[in-house]
Amino acid sequence: MKKAEKSVLGTWRITSMEVWDADDFDRETPAHISIRSDLTGEFQFGLVQGDLDARVSRVGGVARVEFSWSGTDENDPMSGRGWMDVMADQAEGRIFIHLGDDSAFTAVRSE
Repeated sequence: MKKAEKSVLGTWRITSMEVWDADDFDRETPAHISIRSDLTGEFQFGLVQGDLDARVSRVGGVARVEFSWSGTDENDPMSGRGWMDVMADQAEGRIFIHLGDDSAFTAVRSE
């Protein structure tokens, strides 16, 4: 496994989002993105959750995860794409809902 891939694996707790308010987050299930060694994973924030399929590259010396996803928002089918730049134990990125909103986010490694 490449060094860039290893640096993005694990669970990332989403600490802030540009569009969604922290009050919209489910308090019992913290907002997060998880990436496994096979570069699949899942995420959740608020009532939006999905499974992702990722690819890892280096952009300007920073590990970048780009992903497509499919899931639900309040049981309505959704899909989209996103990216996350990883710098040690901190990350920032953007998630897009197909034909809908998008939001920047920040995250910290939780595992």
